[in-house]
Amino acid sequence: MASAITIGSGGAAGREGPIALVAGGIGSWYATITGRSDRERRLLLLTGLAAGLSAIFRSPIGTALLAVEVPYSDMEFEGGALLYTMLASIVAYAVNGLFVGWKPLFEIPEILTHPRSIEYVWYVVLGIAAGLVATILPLIFYGMRDAFRQLRVKKFLKPAIGGLGMGLLAVAVPQVIGGGYGWIQQAIDGQLLMGTLFVLIFAKMVALGLTVSSGGSGGVFAPSLFTGATLGAFFASLFHQSSAAFAVVGMAAVFAGAAHVPLATLMMVTEMTGGYTLLVPAALAVTISYLVQTRLARGLPYRSLYESQVPSRADSPAHHSEHLRIALRILRERQHPLPQDVGHLDVLSFLRLGIPVELYEGRFLAIGVLRAKSAYVDRPVGEDSAGLPENTDIIAIIRGERMMAARPDTVLKAGDRLILVTPRSGLEALKEHVDKW
Repeated sequence: MASAITIGSGGAAGREGPIALVAGGIGSWYATITGRSDRERRLLLLTGLAAGLSAIFRSPIGTALLAVEVPYSDMEFEGGALLYTMLASIVAYAVNGLFVGWKPLFEIPEILTHPRSIEYVWYVVLGIAAGLVATILPLIFYGMRDAFRQLRVKKFLKPAIGGLGMGLLAVAVPQVIGGGYGWIQQAIDGQLLMGTLFVLIFAKMVALGLTVSSGGSGGVFAPSLFTGATLGAFFASLFHQSSAAFAVVGMAAVFAGAAHVPLATLMMVTEMTGGYTLLVPAALAVTISYLVQTRLARGLPYRSLYESQVPSRADSPAHHSEHLRIALRILRERQHPLPQDVGHLDVLSFLRLGIPVELYEGRFLAIGVLRAKSAYVDRPVGEDSAGLPENTDIIAIIRGERMMAARPDTVLKAGDRLILVTPRSGLEALKEHVDKW
């Protein structure tokens, strides 16, 4: 309801945020009423997300990829969920198509041809520009969010102030009102003047900030597409190229860089427009935009349009818990019993905090990250010269996103997360070699 009021009244926000929350929430609710495990709950949340987005944007392949790509800011995927998100998004697309039809969300000329070799130069320029815009977009969005947080007024007044600012902006630039799909179509059709397109690139970013950063309810996908479409159409006018081709590629390039989801965006935009002949130039511009954005945003406070993304699976709290559960299972298999007064969940909580857990007879279960200057680096676990403390048993090694068995020939590397059982004297001896997880 909040999103319907925000978007329906003219707020510059998209529909994908609300549908992601609703559909993902349905998946989580279903997991609750059917007593599913935490892992199944995560799968159901992602499948709900993919299904909802697929129905809204008529993009079954792209949204299935988006659901597994968007949790991470690096080139990582929740690969184990892809089969389920693909199935859910295809079913949702088919059901939605029975009611609204099968046409893509945007129309492009049927005679759109593959670009000539010389034209790829302009797509390179568009990719660089899209990377710059994709770097600026999160800064404006979260910068305005922080500014609204600093306002010393009642919370319910902040969206009202944002709405006032949005209304004043719309007096000068009415095209920024709402999701802007109609204006995106006009940019594709080449019906907007070059000066207007240039103003809209930045006006839409400010409008998005005034709407959502002030507390309004809505998504960032559609405004990002708007910004990308106007950017692409602007360069099409500048270089005397096809507005349809450059607007479509611009949409993909800006959102791919700003949200760190290049593969999903590439498929989504081509499915939403039917512009499959543009896959190669779009892939070129998307790749360049992503590389430019990640390089420029490296030292900035806001590196992505989705602030809660983690770099990789190794940084995900969900996968930390999975790794620890596996370690506890290995612990039982090696006949290291857990103390009766400490439950399974208690052990997980202690280990997440970096607190060693006493098992029995002065033996502790602990986790540490191997330091780069440790004498254990580049030595096999089972080698006598490795110098591990006496009676220390490495249960498992987490390297990047992979969990490895600690075989005698396994070579330790700097940054390895070691899950081990050791006596109290071993804890003291390991202090100079490991940092707590």
